Amino acid sequence: MTDLTLSLASPLDPEASALLDASQALMRQLYKPEENNFLSHEALCAPSVRFFVARSGEETLGCGALQIKEGYGEVKSFFVTEAARGRGVGTALLRQIEETARAEGLTALKLETGDALAAACRLYEANGFARCGVFGDYDDNGVSVFMSKTLAPAPV
Repeated sequence: MTDLTLSLASPLDPEASALLDASQALMRQLYKPEENNFLSHEALCAPSVRFFVARSGEETLGCGALQIKEGYGEVKSFFVTEAARGRGVGTALLRQIEETARAEGLTALKLETGDALAAACRLYEANGFARCGVFGDYDDNGVSVFMSKTLAPAPV
C-alpha cells in the first residue's frame, strides 16, 4: 500500500478510539470476560505505551501499541479494519512497533492473542514471531496464544 502513513497518536482521538472499540467488541464476541486481556483506552495513554495508527489519506485503517516492560516490549491493541486486511497494513504496523522497540533498547517483543484469531496468528508468524510459553501476568486460560520475537540490535 503506497499511500500508507504510520504515526504516533492518542488512543483517545476519535478515529483511534473507534478502532479500539471495534477491536474490543470483537474480543467480547469471541471470548469470555476473563479471557480478554486488552487494555482500556486510558491505559494505552500511559507513559510506557507508544500507540500508533495507520492511515491511507483520511481513512484510519489500523492501530497497534508497544508497551514497554522490564526487558521486553509487548505488542498490544493490534487491530486492522476488515476492509484493510491483506493489504500490508498489519505488517507495516508490526515493523513500526519493532523499530520503536529497538530504538527503546529492547531486544525482544512478546504478545498475547487468541486461538480464534487464526489470521492474526498467521500474520505474526509471517513476521518472525514464534509461539512461546506464558509470560508476564497472563494466565494459561486455554484460549490465549503467546508469541515472541528476538529483535536484532538497531543499526548504528
